[in-house]
Amino acid sequence: MQTNILDWLEATSARCPDAPAVGDDKTDCTWAQLADTARRAGSFLASRTMPRRPVAFYLEKSVSAFAAMLGTVYAGCCYSVLDTRQPAARTLQVLDTLTPALLVTDEAHAAAAAALGYSGQIIRLDDLLAAPADAALLVNRRRQAVDVDPLYINFTSGSTGVPKGVTVSHRSVLDFIPQFAEIFGITQNDILGNQAPFDFDVSVKDLYTALYTGAKVQIIPRAYFSQPTKLMDYLADHEVTILVWAVSAMCFVSIMNGFSYRIPSHIRQVLFSGEVMPIKHLMKWKSALPHARFVNLYGPTEITCNCTYAILPDRDFAPDEALPIGCAFPNEKVFLLDENDALVTVPGQAGEICVSGTALALGYYADPVRTAQAFTQNPLNTNWYERIYRTGDLARYDESGSLYYIGRRDFQIKHMGHRVELGEIEAAAMRCDAVTRACCTFDAERQRLHLFYTGSCEKAALLAALKESLPPFMQPNTAVQLDEMPLNKNGKIDRTALAALTKKGAHK
Repeated sequence: MQTNILDWLEATSARCPDAPAVGDDKTDCTWAQLADTARRAGSFLASRTMPRRPVAFYLEKSVSAFAAMLGTVYAGCCYSVLDTRQPAARTLQVLDTLTPALLVTDEAHAAAAAALGYSGQIIRLDDLLAAPADAALLVNRRRQAVDVDPLYINFTSGSTGVPKGVTVSHRSVLDFIPQFAEIFGITQNDILGNQAPFDFDVSVKDLYTALYTGAKVQIIPRAYFSQPTKLMDYLADHEVTILVWAVSAMCFVSIMNGFSYRIPSHIRQVLFSGEVMPIKHLMKWKSALPHARFVNLYGPTEITCNCTYAILPDRDFAPDEALPIGCAFPNEKVFLLDENDALVTVPGQAGEICVSGTALALGYYADPVRTAQAFTQNPLNTNWYERIYRTGDLARYDESGSLYYIGRRDFQIKHMGHRVELGEIEAAAMRCDAVTRACCTFDAERQRLHLFYTGSCEKAALLAALKESLPPFMQPNTAVQLDEMPLNKNGKIDRTALAALTKKGAHK
């Protein structure tokens, strides 16, 4: 029985020690090298920390960073990767919640880490990786480990302004990743093109699918997602076969006409998540990669990456067609509850997506109040303790039982006496040929709808087109053309930043 993700690392490094494990733009390492480096890092950490303590990482993703993260696990601890681009004040908020045993940084970020004002010990990555291995110490740490120990803590934005540390156990990853790899046929012959930063849970699918199957992870530098020619060359030259990407990263490629420069023809499968995929961008990808399989994934960080998937049919999609989010992964129960906590089964009726199963996170780190609000007893079950996660997302079934995402419960507003889904306004705007991205916000105080978009479409033309396709109560009061959409740390459109623009009068 596997109880720790290190079981996968050791099995894979024993099976194919000289096979490539992970690479970045500067270096590569084999599975044997990765395991050896992780043990040395683990020995260093175990001599300085107690088991089950978090270790924070303040650096960019790299081969060395991944090895050190695995070293944290060897030490019997859990890791939390911090976003180096976020304001120092937010990083300190995270550190105050986390109270990590150590903060690990590299030479490039050492000065910024020192300037944070963190009172704990700061360790250099090079020192961590150069330490000698202590086999006896690692054996002792491993003996006390259990499968419900935390593996990683990912901090997401909170509605109160305080970040939430989603804490995920070994058991949840051990449960989800084998299903993920089997359903999508990922093997040791694949090369996963890692787009997501290590503080974002999309990267969990890259890193641990590789650990489980022996596939290689090819880490794509963050900077390449503003340099389309470098990105396409990198994908093609490294013969990447699998992409598990955020929707915003895919839209970057299609908006910047990356495929007109070079097509990475080895890609056989594209799995996307994070936001609703605009049909016009999906069709550009399908046209460039006609033999690839496309998969729509759904699920928040709190349920270990994803809880549903839809393998898309090999056909064109109409501009106004909604993509399904499909069916539940094995060993995950996904169901809808209405406003009165009654089960929703009728096709077309909206309900909140709720999830139960082993893949649920342990909760929010050091935050029992918000944990209790989101992780609750299943109201449909009065016979035993069945913990569920309430996602806050709305969905509906079609006649065949497939799920379709509607939008955030928070984004369903009341305007002019009508219930309005902001996502429906955005979808209507995206059907205009010269609009590349769209996002709608609602000023409840002034009862005004503000549409933000990118593309070459004139404002007057866009508003005129929306008058033809939307009822009066859904027509935006203003349209704001942007050079690019602001994105949050997870690569999603930052609605808070857009709302701030309206307060500054940018909509006038």
